[in-house]
Amino acid sequence: MSISALLVITIFFISLVLTMVGLGGGLIFSPLFVILGFAKSEAASASLFLNLIAAASAAFTYSRKRMVDFSLSIPLIISSSLAAPIGSYLNVYIDPQPFLVILAIVLAMAGVRMLMPPAGQIERNKIGSYTKIFGGIGIGACIGLMGGLLGIGGGVFIVPLLIYVLKTPTKIAAASSTFIVCFSSLTGFLGYVSIQQINWIFLIPAAIAAFAGGQAGSRIMSTRLKGRSIRLIFSIILFILCAKLLHKAFFG
Repeated sequence: MSISALLVITIFFISLVLTMVGLGGGLIFSPLFVILGFAKSEAASASLFLNLIAAASAAFTYSRKRMVDFSLSIPLIISSSLAAPIGSYLNVYIDPQPFLVILAIVLAMAGVRMLMPPAGQIERNKIGSYTKIFGGIGIGACIGLMGGLLGIGGGVFIVPLLIYVLKTPTKIAAASSTFIVCFSSLTGFLGYVSIQQINWIFLIPAAIAAFAGGQAGSRIMSTRLKGRSIRLIFSIILFILCAKLLHKAFFG
């Protein structure tokens, strides 16, 4: 699949918007590439690679601004990175329809929850180290498996779970998510590399656009957006994607 100027611009803006809410773009890249004619596994692998580049670009900016909670991120990184390649291998054998339906339901629930006020920043202090570690490991494994399978990286699950389960402030959750999905996207992508050829002629210019979008999105979020704005943008994206996933699941 060749890459056009319009597609490069589209990849840039997808990366810009989604890195502002803790995603790398994989949640849109994967279905977009399928619509453009990519095979299912090719779309997932390309999506994970671009997700990695955009998320890494944003995570670099966030970490320099001390917005990444590394103690919270490490357990999720370990378990999601181990589970993502398993999802990559399952992609070849499992019918995606039930997964699309489940994902759509989760997106709708997360979208509704994101519109509600956060639990309160003070509650974050009540989350102990063991809860962070074991909660992060369990969450990370599920996220890595689903992210590798669908080529989405997993940030769509990480952000609401960090905010509402582990009581993480919104901006810290979005920033930490970009750091976490770098690793799950990398190992998921490597899983696809081991079973198929990769179209680097397409991926290299697309990756440059994703990197630039990640830089722009992270700088805008860290300096201009408030937590409420992030949640509103995120919920709108979730509802749109929920509708698209349901349509794809039942109508192709």
